[in-house]
Amino acid sequence: MAPTVVIQLVEDLKDGMPVGEICRHLGVGRSSYYRWRKKEDQPTQKEIRDQQIGDMCKQHKFRYGYRKISALYPGVCEKTVQRIMQKYGWQCKVKVKKRKKTGQPAYVTDNLLARDFTATKPLERLVTDITYLPFGQTMMYLSSIKDLFNGEIIAYTIDLNQDTKLVIDTLNQLPEVTKGCILHSDQGSVYTSYAYQKAVKEKGITMSMSRKGTPADNSPIETFHSTLKSETFYLEDIYRTTNACVINIVKEYIIYYNNTRIQTKLNSQSPVQYRQSAA
Repeated sequence: MAPTVVIQLVEDLKDGMPVGEICRHLGVGRSSYYRWRKKEDQPTQKEIRDQQIGDMCKQHKFRYGYRKISALYPGVCEKTVQRIMQKYGWQCKVKVKKRKKTGQPAYVTDNLLARDFTATKPLERLVTDITYLPFGQTMMYLSSIKDLFNGEIIAYTIDLNQDTKLVIDTLNQLPEVTKGCILHSDQGSVYTSYAYQKAVKEKGITMSMSRKGTPADNSPIETFHSTLKSETFYLEDIYRTTNACVINIVKEYIIYYNNTRIQTKLNSQSPVQYRQSAA
């Protein structure tokens, strides 16, 4: 489980049970939790290294391959530099290899949220992501959208395919939004696709995206997906069942999460109760 997810879960649950007990249920040491929380916003040595390599690639306008960049960055082997450059798309662009066209260009936008996961009114700032549901007869996927104003799950879709249709179906469940609404996601191919970007613009929504390889930039929705699994499938030791049962469990939990499950940061109210009291 990612440190950012552990930190968020502990923050959500610590008013009801000791931190040590929460950590034990999550399978992590209490000292690890405190260390992660202290270093949450501090970049790791690997992140610093990757950023420095990226800066070199940009400085030379992507004219250099991994061997030349490695020569300029001593202490890191060529294979590591090559892997980093491939991971972030920083390869040499002078001699571009011919690639099979996918039919849809990719669009990446800036990180407008910058880890500021607050909102002053409903439908002002939204976050979205996809998670695996490996508990049924076949792999399924859950796409959901969370409102940062009150943490309410305002749209979700469960399907057998992790494709653009999955996220567009979820997007189309949103009610009419006012000008200035921001929808944040990672840089997954479904979110950068032409079809999805077109659908977002048609709704009058501004897109925001996490930095490449930085899940903490979208931690609220990742935390929800982790909480959903922890409080249903893992809690009840359900690791293999029918697809219909998986869908039913997820639907019932989201209803419970939105309407009944209280959150300390919402003055011990559920998301729906908090939204109604603020109206």
